Amino acid sequence: METAGGGWSVIQRRVDGSVLFNRTWDQYKWGFGTVEGEFWLGNDKIHQLTARGDARLRVDLTDWEGNTAYAEYNTFRLSDERHKYRLEIYGYSGTAGDAMTGSDPNNGAPFSTLDRDNDGYSGISCAAGYGGQGGWWFHNCGQSYLNGRYLRDCGFSCPYAQGVVWSEWKNFHYSLKHASMKVRPNNFQISNNKN
Repeated sequence: METAGGGWSVIQRRVDGSVLFNRTWDQYKWGFGTVEGEFWLGNDKIHQLTARGDARLRVDLTDWEGNTAYAEYNTFRLSDERHKYRLEIYGYSGTAGDAMTGSDPNNGAPFSTLDRDNDGYSGISCAAGYGGQGGWWFHNCGQSYLNGRYLRDCGFSCPYAQGVVWSEWKNFHYSLKHASMKVRPNNFQISNNKN
């Protein structure tokens, strides 16, 4: 609640690899893990939090050397299941680089899982072939996979595009130590009161 003025609802967290993210469509729909550790809130709940179109997303990242970076997007919305939890995201700012609306954007992409290949890539299933088989929004497999396999500290020698990846900050061979995604309304009033 204290990050960048507070008011955030955490929708995803990776901290130690204790929860597997190679889950089915229904598991991503309802959510899994525990809010005290690693978890995915659930696509239905994320849709409900963001359906009005007035939410922003903050992504906080930490590497194995203790360096941190963040990305914020001033528009973040998820459609309902009928529309395959399609992602609307834009308005980047931050220090991590734009891995969601940059050269291979997630904007407009439906959600894909191992058992539901909804990506726009004809060669392979991005969820099966990239990101360590975690559910994510894929067009042509993308620049970020925060639900990928937790690979520990393999530096820049991790298998290509298989870990917890934010390629614009590190690269496709680096799997991050910590990652979290959080949302809040754009009209949230940040308090300057230090009492």
